[in-house]
Amino acid sequence: MTIAILYRKELREYDFGPGHPFCGDRYQLFHKFLAQKLKPEGHYKILKADWATDEDLMRICQRDYINFTKQYYSSVNLGLEGDGDFFQYHSLDNLPVGRPGKVEEAARLVIGQAKLAADLVQSGKYQKAVSIGGGLHHAKRASGEGFCLYNDVAFTAIYLMERYHLKRVLILDTDAHDGNGTSEYFYSDPRVLFIDVHQDPRTIYPGTGFALEIGAGEGIGKTVNIPLPADAGNDSYKLAFEEIIEPLTAEFKPEIIIRNGGSDPHFNDGLTSLGLTVAGFEMIGQKVKEMSTLCEGKVIDLIASGYHPGVLPYAWMALISGLADFGVSIEEPSPIPASLRTDAHLPDTQEVIDEVKSYLRDYWHCLQ
Repeated sequence: MTIAILYRKELREYDFGPGHPFCGDRYQLFHKFLAQKLKPEGHYKILKADWATDEDLMRICQRDYINFTKQYYSSVNLGLEGDGDFFQYHSLDNLPVGRPGKVEEAARLVIGQAKLAADLVQSGKYQKAVSIGGGLHHAKRASGEGFCLYNDVAFTAIYLMERYHLKRVLILDTDAHDGNGTSEYFYSDPRVLFIDVHQDPRTIYPGTGFALEIGAGEGIGKTVNIPLPADAGNDSYKLAFEEIIEPLTAEFKPEIIIRNGGSDPHFNDGLTSLGLTVAGFEMIGQKVKEMSTLCEGKVIDLIASGYHPGVLPYAWMALISGLADFGVSIEEPSPIPASLRTDAHLPDTQEVIDEVKSYLRDYWHCLQ
């Protein structure tokens, strides 16, 4: 299977400055790893997208937020003092350190890649498209946070529904952090099934994504949060797929799957406390591939997160390899701690799953 991988070197500008956890070298790091690990012929094609316009951004953002974000990040990139209204529009974690890259321009590129990915898949040119740099799931209509300026996950779903009139879109967020921004966009929208599997929000930013958060109004039951205990590993994720994610997907019958999330659920990430191994990331990719048989194989995959450079390219490659069935061998870059060689938190995960089902069973036949 040949998949589309959207990437261009300008993504490196998505860099908040020296010492900030989110730096732009991640994209080149993965691009080089991919080229070394697997030749493109018969596997993937690297494609370049254009930058999003203001009109594109208006699908997901307020005009004043776009204007401020463009002006502020352009100024600080040039070494100038930014507008003092920063905290009206952005949280502290989006504050640049020193002199950042052209962050806002790179954020527009990420949205442009999401748009191209949707067009490629819906046109039938590719069944599966991967946007390197995508998955900026904390951004909202009028504010940015969590290293995210513009929410390409939300853009992808909204663009598909507006441009192609899709009525059943599945978003699967496997990032270690709850996709609070994405959740806000679709909390009352019955067209989107938003499933988010993440670390227990009592132990990690942004402190949202509890099992009882299930949507509202016409969208009640369509937001599904699976908050895993700290150190939950491969078996916990497998259980979440088998007992919740796969049955809901089969009942929902999506027209397309959008998955986002990078390497930060890895046990050695550094900013998170989950227990996935490289094999676990490949399993996630494989599960999504299997689920996509319900929607003619259509998947848009958005990958950006991860905070250990020694882990990131291995986990990203495992996700993509599982999704595209590349069949390449990807070694584990870090020694697996003895405490994680078996998933000791499986009973705790089962309790979480039972709780999730208790909140959702009135809305889904497969959970009754």
